[in-house]
Amino acid sequence: MTQWQQQPGDRLTPDRIRRWNSAGWILFGLLPPAVAVLDASPARRYWLLGLLALIALCHTVVLTLPDTPVLPPRIYLAVLALVLGATSYLLDGGAAFYVVSLPQFWLFTRTPRDAITLSGAAAALTVFGGTLDQGWSPQFLTGNVVFTVVAYVAGVGLGLWVHRFVGRSNERQEQLTAELAVTQEELATAYQRQGAAEERERLAREIHDTLAQGFASIVVLAEAARAATDPVRRAEQLTSIEQTARENLAEARVLVGSAPESGVAPGSLATTLRRTLDRFVQDTGLTVTAELADMDLDQRTRVALLRCTQESLANVRKHSGASTVGVVLTELAGGVELEITDDGCGFVVEESHGFGLDGMRRRLAELDGELAVTSSLGDGTRVLVGLPTHSQDRP
Repeated sequence: MTQWQQQPGDRLTPDRIRRWNSAGWILFGLLPPAVAVLDASPARRYWLLGLLALIALCHTVVLTLPDTPVLPPRIYLAVLALVLGATSYLLDGGAAFYVVSLPQFWLFTRTPRDAITLSGAAAALTVFGGTLDQGWSPQFLTGNVVFTVVAYVAGVGLGLWVHRFVGRSNERQEQLTAELAVTQEELATAYQRQGAAEERERLAREIHDTLAQGFASIVVLAEAARAATDPVRRAEQLTSIEQTARENLAEARVLVGSAPESGVAPGSLATTLRRTLDRFVQDTGLTVTAELADMDLDQRTRVALLRCTQESLANVRKHSGASTVGVVLTELAGGVELEITDDGCGFVVEESHGFGLDGMRRRLAELDGELAVTSSLGDGTRVLVGLPTHSQDRP
């Protein structure tokens, strides 16, 4: 079942109300006097038909050109009051025409005072025109007179109530509009704060995964170079320090926006991982076994897998005391899997609250990926990363 929704063209605007009222006024206001005067004398018939044509023309002008200086609404209503009086005189009563015309005095005026004044003048002219031929007599209070007066009083009461109701509705609408504006401003501020917090978290994660890891490597290499007695080994470590510093400088340029893309070059992830593992072996002297499937992945997926590898290797270097590290990159149906294992001392996963693992989880969650860490004391550690390949379709 289709739910009905109000469209902008369905709203009951003042202009639409005036047009509906005009249709009813023409049908029940102008046509009955025109039909009634057909049996009157030629003079009365021509006069009445001319007045009806005149007021119909004026009404059309005011309805289609409400802001025209040629015929302002107040002047039109004054002409309507005179026509009602003349029609009442020619037909010996015009209460029905007055009642049908009464809403116009509220629709085409800006204040209740103008509506009350002009509709009162029209009521007086209608009564005067209907009783002009008979003069003063005990039969002055005819049905037309009473009906006109009662209609005027009822119209004033109803008009004031509607005006008050519309005024309250407008005040409520203005209040709701103001509250909505405040809510939108607060929501925009909240979104801005959330965006700033997310950006700070992203930068913190990137700094931890790149600059902080690089600086930690530089510190370890510098300590090893200072303690080394073999000049060749010391030269290799100094070269590694220089290379790591240059890589950190490149990553810093990426973070501040002076470089176009992440430091991960487009192409094969396996090639990038092999370079990272070669550097790790060169810096630590550990044994690394790698099975890296060559696959084409999008940039965000490559970055996520590389950062997870770098973080895992950094944890191996700093905490595990391992002698052997294994890295396996496998392409699965609809996804990719990265496994990193070591034979180190292990740890209690539930008691680990480091920024590195949490950052890896958040990074993978952005790509609908998952991180599983398995470890126990004395049994080494296994880090398993799973990512769907559909993430490469993301912008």
